[in-house]
Amino acid sequence: MKTRITFLVLLFLSLSIFSQRKLADKFYKEYAYIKAAEFYKKAIKIEGDNGVDLFAKLADCYYNNSNSEQAVYWYTLADHRKVGLDNERIYRLAQSLRSVGEYEKAETWLKKLPDADLKLRNVDYTKLKELNRDSIRIANLNINTENSDFGPYVHNGKFYFASAKNKNGEVYEWNHEPYLDLYQAKIKEDGTEKSIEDIVPVISTKVNTGFHESSIAITKDGKTMYFTRNNLDDKNKLDHNKEGTAHLKIFKATFLENGTWNDLEELPFNSELYSNGHPALSPDEKTLYFVSDRSDGFGQTDIYKVAILEDGSYGTPKNLGANINTKGKEMFPFVANDNTLYFSSDGYQNLGLLDIYKSDILNNASSSEVKNIGAPFNSGYDDFAFFINNDNKTGYFSSNRPEGKGRDDIYSFSTHECLQYITGKTFDKRTQESLPETLVELIDVNGKVIERFVTAEDATYRFERKCKKNKYTLRGTKLDYKDDLGSVETTEERDAEIKQDLYLTPLIVGKEIVINPIFFDFNKWNIRPDAAYELEFVVKVLKNHPDMIIKIEAHTDSRGTARYNERLSDRRAKSTRDYILSRGLDASRIQSAIGYGEKQLVNKCKDRVKCTEEEHQENRRSKFIILNDYN
Repeated sequence: MKTRITFLVLLFLSLSIFSQRKLADKFYKEYAYIKAAEFYKKAIKIEGDNGVDLFAKLADCYYNNSNSEQAVYWYTLADHRKVGLDNERIYRLAQSLRSVGEYEKAETWLKKLPDADLKLRNVDYTKLKELNRDSIRIANLNINTENSDFGPYVHNGKFYFASAKNKNGEVYEWNHEPYLDLYQAKIKEDGTEKSIEDIVPVISTKVNTGFHESSIAITKDGKTMYFTRNNLDDKNKLDHNKEGTAHLKIFKATFLENGTWNDLEELPFNSELYSNGHPALSPDEKTLYFVSDRSDGFGQTDIYKVAILEDGSYGTPKNLGANINTKGKEMFPFVANDNTLYFSSDGYQNLGLLDIYKSDILNNASSSEVKNIGAPFNSGYDDFAFFINNDNKTGYFSSNRPEGKGRDDIYSFSTHECLQYITGKTFDKRTQESLPETLVELIDVNGKVIERFVTAEDATYRFERKCKKNKYTLRGTKLDYKDDLGSVETTEERDAEIKQDLYLTPLIVGKEIVINPIFFDFNKWNIRPDAAYELEFVVKVLKNHPDMIIKIEAHTDSRGTARYNERLSDRRAKSTRDYILSRGLDASRIQSAIGYGEKQLVNKCKDRVKCTEEEHQENRRSKFIILNDYN
């Protein structure tokens, strides 16, 4: 009796294990991952450590629904079983670890993959997370719901997107949400603020069905819309292949005069064997880009292109190649107005799961650089369906990051350049009074003047520069003043203000042109280069005032004989005069050039009076005295 009961219990358990496994596998095969996870857990509870494959499939369920925390937990448990993880699941575990911020652990797992997967390794996570920290602002749109909302597209002031907001629709078993429909709304502007209002389903009797529609592209004339839809049969029911998969197809609809989208047409390169979706148009509308899992691809899904011919037919689809496509998933292409290709992928260096990338390959076929556009566009979660307006500064993207309102949300973004300011005030160095109407020039390290500013009544100037470490020279210039130079260095701090005042030395003080002392070699009167430099300021003043007439006086200190000093100073005065006239000035502009030797000392330092060198220097001077009123 006891043996029979034991046998019946074991038989019941065996049937229970088999039943739970089989049921879970069925849901798994149909992409109903929430249900599949429920039954895999039950099977694991019954079977325990013997269920090696159950742990990995349960982890897949969470990975496919972007539940990274649970995916990490179950993949780790699966790896502790006898068989361990295959390369595909190692890749998924690494992506999930990145998603939850475990970057070092992710790198450790990625090193176990073959060298062919090097695109995934050696990520500068700090750089990606800080890439647009001071220049991009994002906002969660008011139209987002608790379900999935994604795939933003703007055309002629209308906002289009896909949403699972129809609570009366059939439920998609993958995520237990209603199937996606296409919606349209109005973009209303109030000053710099934009809002999206008046949401309605895309006006059509044929576009939205009881199953998925999403990811649109519209021609510039507004007459043709491309979109993605589930493969349906003649009765508008999901059309599955032998494996139970309902593929995606691309359709186009025509905008009719009555304001509706109708005349649906399936594109000829669709297939019952693979999926096509996520259409995107080139700016010239001669090429359609799309995503497919066809057999000639490099990974799970690749980006393809197909020519749109003049007669409305299509060329042969071509894979964009290994410069774009990886062993992972490439999805949601979008081509900006400048022909930059944006797309999402989990096959490159990323912050976890799908990240948004850009490439210049459509402008330069040999270009192999694919750039991760960084945070805040990208996070540790799925970031996708990028759209940028023609201003190349504003747009939208989609993400399932946990701080959102629903499973997938649409975010707007705007570019706010990180700027800082070089500011200051200009002064008269002698009087310390502010100096309006001064030209201030900003000069780069190569000596090029890159910007100019003329100070107003308050004598202030202001230059706006991008946040970046750079060195600049400032030069203040004003009529009848010596220039002043200042040095500044910008930083990477937003809104920083770098102050540098400038003090310009006046060249006219009262009735005299004032420059620094002119020096001559011992017992000589020829003009040295340093003297010529100072005399150029006298030339400048005379040329600025064509009516000005001056006289030149040269004076010495008391050392040496009086006669020697008088003769030497006179020669120096006349040498000074000759230099000034050599600069193109008429001789009538200088009434006289006379040397007075030691006759007009300005201090006590006469013969036999002990003085310092500085005191003697006060007497060694050249004077340029203005003799008339001038303009």
